[in-house]
Amino acid sequence: ALVWYLSESEDSQALHTTVHYDGLYPGHIITTPFQKALLAVGSGVVALQDPYRHDMVAVLGETTGHLVLINLRDRMRNDPEGYTVLTERPKIRLSTLDLEKMASLPDGSFGREYLRFLEDNEVTPDSRAEVKFVDDEELAYVMLRYREVHDLMHTLLGMPTNMLGEVAVKWFEAAQTGLPMCALGALLGPLRLNTRRLQSLFTSLGPWALQNGWQARCVLSIFYERRWDQSLEELRRELKIQPPPVDFTKRRKNGR
Repeated sequence: ALVWYLSESEDSQALHTTVHYDGLYPGHIITTPFQKALLAVGSGVVALQDPYRHDMVAVLGETTGHLVLINLRDRMRNDPEGYTVLTERPKIRLSTLDLEKMASLPDGSFGREYLRFLEDNEVTPDSRAEVKFVDDEELAYVMLRYREVHDLMHTLLGMPTNMLGEVAVKWFEAAQTGLPMCALGALLGPLRLNTRRLQSLFTSLGPWALQNGWQARCVLSIFYERRWDQSLEELRRELKIQPPPVDFTKRRKNGR
């Protein structure tokens, strides 16, 4: 539980905090509905000011997504591959990835393109925060799995990590998952785009992301760790994800 207490000294009143965990899983912090509401408001305000504060985005997601996580969990349970993911609980970390094997895969394979995404954008799957405020052990894993496959969504959708790419992925994730934090990011993210990128979002990337999010198979139900050698194009077809209308790979090579 998270315990706050006040103690008085001779000269002043000091605020002390002790934290000890007796929750449902390692790192779980027990909170009341009122505390969750405070955390949601506070993290939401910070996340709106700085969308790159991933810690605040994480707290916002955990404190507002309970009902949606139940729905996502049920979708995974009703999918044979998703049920296996829920049962085996794989994690995507550098310690669980065979980077040498992935690097040896042919261009166009899902594993090789995911590794290229990590290298090109200088990101790591280890940056994903552990779940703390979800009051159900299985739902906590669903939330963690969502976070860990976020970079895989960038790979599947062919989106870079700039603001336009992040907003497009959020539009896809909002339609695909229904998580409130994704919807909030999808609504407010465009406010940070310039006119040219806004036009690109509303005329091509946005409608494409929404359509694919609605029609695609549940992206949490895929055991990606067993599909590294699968063709990216084949995996897209299986998931009913259309190729992006803008090829950012070519743009990057041309320096644009």
